[in-house]
Amino acid sequence: MKKGSVSRSSKQILAKTGQRLTNQRALLLDLIRQGHGHVDADELYRIARVKRPRLSLSTVYRSLQLFKKLGLVEERHFDDTHHHYEAKGSREHTHLFCLGCGQVSEYFEPIDDGIKQKISKEKDFEIDGIETRILGYCSNCKAKRKQGA
Repeated sequence: MKKGSVSRSSKQILAKTGQRLTNQRALLLDLIRQGHGHVDADELYRIARVKRPRLSLSTVYRSLQLFKKLGLVEERHFDDTHHHYEAKGSREHTHLFCLGCGQVSEYFEPIDDGIKQKISKEKDFEIDGIETRILGYCSNCKAKRKQGA
């Protein structure tokens, strides 16, 4: 997909549900997909306002809720105070959350299928998706902790 272009499937999903792909929605989807993932609504609003100064914060919130409802973005809860959003991806990944600075990075190694099957069988549970978060310290925070110890 070209940078700055909303995917055809996103347009189709919006069209099927009777939703228009407005310039504001297209911009917000593009920003999330261009690597500005893991953003909260306020941060997305600040980034988007550079290109669309008349964009309102309420439009950002409404659009994120619509995107979430339609399966275009996923809502993540890295802490108790904020909801973060990222483009719905086809690749399973784990979020590495730094307890020092709050940085979130992704690790693209799927959870072992054997573990999934074991959980599914033991708990009689059909797994639809897995969201994992690993807590620890990034290299910068780890170094600072060693210096302070």
